[in-house]
Amino acid sequence: MTRTPNHTPLTTKWNALPPNSRGILWALAATVFMSMMATLVKYLGSELHSFEVSFFRASFGILIIAPFVFRAGPDAFRTKRLKFHLLRGAFGGTAMLTGFYALTILPFALATSLSFARPLFMIVLAVIFLGEVVRVRRWTATIVGFLGVVVMLHPTGGIESAAIFSLISAMLVAMAMVITKIMSKTERIVTLILYNGISGTIITFIPAMMVWQTPTLQQFGLLALMGVVGTIAANCMIRALAAGEATLVTPVDYVRILFAAMVGFLIFSETPDAWMWAGAVIVVGSTLYITLREARLGKPKPTPTDHP
Repeated sequence: MTRTPNHTPLTTKWNALPPNSRGILWALAATVFMSMMATLVKYLGSELHSFEVSFFRASFGILIIAPFVFRAGPDAFRTKRLKFHLLRGAFGGTAMLTGFYALTILPFALATSLSFARPLFMIVLAVIFLGEVVRVRRWTATIVGFLGVVVMLHPTGGIESAAIFSLISAMLVAMAMVITKIMSKTERIVTLILYNGISGTIITFIPAMMVWQTPTLQQFGLLALMGVVGTIAANCMIRALAAGEATLVTPVDYVRILFAAMVGFLIFSETPDAWMWAGAVIVVGSTLYITLREARLGKPKPTPTDHP
């Protein structure tokens, strides 16, 4: 008699999840690694120019994915959408330059919260270019999340130029994410990451050379670590966008505010005030609402049975 295994392989369980649920989990993983990268950028930015940090983030990303490129062979470079790759790289590289600059100038939690303007850009772009249907509850929850960001920014006075650059970065990232969502249907993930790394390295090279300062051995090690976690974060976000709807996956990024508040306090001696915590509650609450509601909608409805 053959015994049937009483457990389901992890990959089978993962594949059995609704696509939007997988997208949410990938997005949550992306927020963790993205927060680690931002912490390293902020720390290194006190010693090196943000443009140079951007260059190392892009160039180390290529080195990290090199083994996967070699394993994929020439297929990793094959694409029929080179113009889309270049456009996405231009948006991503410029977003890195502006976002890293803002991150090194502004308080950590503030720079992080400003990046949360991205979902509003994302929703408009996804509706226009992706044809996604955004219902009232998701619109409402996303807008409420953004209002939470406004609550966190309420005590601030005049708008710094770095804050403007942070908002520009958020808009550019949203544009790059829309292109990623479009290309993820036909392009390999390794191809998306490869061309993104090449484009980002080219775009950040000249600005980095203008402010070049040879890193110390310790700085070089931290730059390499930043490249590792940054590449993992990008990989997770690409997988999130490939699995779930862009307007659903994007708001999960709000969870980063919790990491930003903790890191700002523990590492950069920044004490979040009552406005920051109130806004964080609103932001995380809206994200959890979207996540739990989507998980409930993704469950199959019970099938009626016939009774004799």
